[in-house]
Amino acid sequence: MNTTTTTTRVPEPVPAKLDRLLFGDNQFFGINHRSEEKAREQAMRFQNVDAIMDVIDDAYASGIRTLMCTTHDRISEVAERVRAQPERYDGFAFFPCMPYAHKYADAVTESGILGALGRFMPDEGALNAMMRGGRSLAKKDIEGIITLLVDAEMAGFTGVRSPVIWLQNVVVDLLLGLGFSDAFAIFANHVRSKYSAQPGFITMNLPMLLDHLDRAGIENPLVCSNINKIGFRMSGGVEAYQDALEKRPFRAVAMSVFASGAIPPREAIEWIFAQPGIESLVFGASSRNHIESTVGLVREFER
Repeated sequence: MNTTTTTTRVPEPVPAKLDRLLFGDNQFFGINHRSEEKAREQAMRFQNVDAIMDVIDDAYASGIRTLMCTTHDRISEVAERVRAQPERYDGFAFFPCMPYAHKYADAVTESGILGALGRFMPDEGALNAMMRGGRSLAKKDIEGIITLLVDAEMAGFTGVRSPVIWLQNVVVDLLLGLGFSDAFAIFANHVRSKYSAQPGFITMNLPMLLDHLDRAGIENPLVCSNINKIGFRMSGGVEAYQDALEKRPFRAVAMSVFASGAIPPREAIEWIFAQPGIESLVFGASSRNHIESTVGLVREFER
């Protein structure tokens, strides 16, 4: 497969500084990497968007202004609530992470590939978008498919602030395995040119991704990866990540800093702040106490 970048690069806009703390949404959809029982409990608790909004309101009251989220249908409902009350949620931003793989897998099973695309179309019209998708598939036009899917996923965030758009690790790491660096440039260029947003990349293999982003011509990329003291889900190991943080030019966002509860919060945050170049942390929580304690620890170690 040809891995030489052929797309025209859009100049990198002046990057806005991210908030130190970003609020994640795994807990709302029954995702827990250590406990299936807890995951089931959370999935049951957050079936109603009102329960999700209660936690988001707690996060907002604690000073958090960014939700780093999937494009799940319930998050679209959250965006509707925020859009309807701009004064109540002043300064609030969404960082959509796409694609939400389960949504597309279910739709393809039910409706086929073109039918699935037709269910998630942006405002340009389902027929036009489906024809775009059909031409793209027929010509194996990867750029057309990628931009079509980004536009479809972003339809739920119309009218709310989305200054960063992330490519999920399920796609990022697949592309790494295929050696297809061009796709990263296509995604980045489209996000910058159409949405005036920063492209971000989520990965389980930070060192390898940085090499591929270099090949794609993406300078000082925004990358989110697991970064924690015990190397939990860090492909390549802690030392390789520390070496990247020290020597590679990129903007680091750390997730799984608590290793799904394996590291005590104070110990986890203290270690993170001892590492160079970490711009933000993303964490999930389902209680006011957990949110407030995490915010308190971050403020303590920021001093």
